[in-house]
Amino acid sequence: FFSLPKGPAEVPTPAPPFRKVDVALGCSYVGEEARGLLRASGGSSSEHPATLVLRGISVGDDGNLDDLTEYKVPQGSPDSSPIVFEASAELVSIPHAESLLHADCEGEEVNCEISPYSSRWAPGEKPCSTSWFIATLRLSSGISIVLVLRGPHCSSQEEEHDATLHPKLRIPMSKEGTLLTTVEFQSSSRNTSLHTHLGGSITLDCHFALVPSSSFSSLEWRRQHQGSGRSLFRYQVGSTGPAAQPNVHVDVKELLESGDASLSLQGVSVGDEGMYICLLSTPLHQAQHNIQLHVSAPPRVRVIPEVVSLESDVTTTLTCKIAGYYPLDVSVSWTQKTPEDDVEIPLSNARFSSHRQSQDGTYSITSYLSISSATARAPATYSCHVSHMALAEPISVSSHLKAPRQTGSEGLVGGVIATAIFIIVLYIVLRSRAGRSLTC
Repeated sequence: FFSLPKGPAEVPTPAPPFRKVDVALGCSYVGEEARGLLRASGGSSSEHPATLVLRGISVGDDGNLDDLTEYKVPQGSPDSSPIVFEASAELVSIPHAESLLHADCEGEEVNCEISPYSSRWAPGEKPCSTSWFIATLRLSSGISIVLVLRGPHCSSQEEEHDATLHPKLRIPMSKEGTLLTTVEFQSSSRNTSLHTHLGGSITLDCHFALVPSSSFSSLEWRRQHQGSGRSLFRYQVGSTGPAAQPNVHVDVKELLESGDASLSLQGVSVGDEGMYICLLSTPLHQAQHNIQLHVSAPPRVRVIPEVVSLESDVTTTLTCKIAGYYPLDVSVSWTQKTPEDDVEIPLSNARFSSHRQSQDGTYSITSYLSISSATARAPATYSCHVSHMALAEPISVSSHLKAPRQTGSEGLVGGVIATAIFIIVLYIVLRSRAGRSLTC
């Protein structure tokens, strides 16, 4: 026998069904000449408006896709044919498809650039008339996508002669005036910029996929910072194993099985800051993603002394020590507040040491505030306020100024008065007792 569970069974929430849709993106087509000379000089005469249509992309349907329609190519005169790339992704899935589809509704900007792409031919293989293009998509949220597009396959001279060429690009186009392509290789990353704290761990995302007829060759992660570059991880298919630096890791099994080329960093140091480059290669293609890694460390703040009694004719110095922060920029200020003050009063007479850098790359600085008994009011609270990018809100650390003790002539007068009062009281008491004794 066995017992049945009591109460209503929990039914898992079904995943939304998938639906194939067309995603049309406004792009810029950049010719080969613009990628070189004209780009360097700021020219844009070889850049043309273009459209990238991703046909039949699978996205989750949450019930809000009923209004979507199939993309229709705009009609115009033959001489003014728009540049429309139709990309089929039947063999390679498009990453972050939902983000591309809903970019307008989410208020995201999509930067799309398409340019000619020269593939690397295998040894002994001759180039043919196949056209290759590379589309680079960047979303304002940080997502970056690279698509390698293959144009019409190689054909005979007779077929090329009969084909209708695009008036601007001079390559064969379809009857609808579009450039039919297929996605042969795609790579993506979720971030173009990341922040992490000193000593933490972080993963730099990089993924890829390619058509079954192609094969993966190699992965390399590089870091560039302040003009110098260094290879952190390299794996070549067929090699004995990856070459990697001590604090980095890539799961080679996931790399080969699912296309996950993400890099994990352990125990992040100041020296790990920089531009990380994920470089993916196949026998014909190369793609890369750049991720800027920013490292930060919050400051530690201490004020000494914590409590001070201000003596007459004496100047006391409060010291605010700020240490362990990165990067360099830090803001330090002082304020004063007495019981009579409604708000803290800013002070401008603080002094500062120069920045010092420790062996771990973090910085420190010291601020000094002098308090004179001639001008200070006690009791009072003096606070050192520190702001830094690694802090969610400024740090404030205080020192408390106690009222000065009575010394010198003031103390002597007080003592004399107290003694006199004591003698008078004692005399009265003794005289009263003496009077009572005589009466008895």
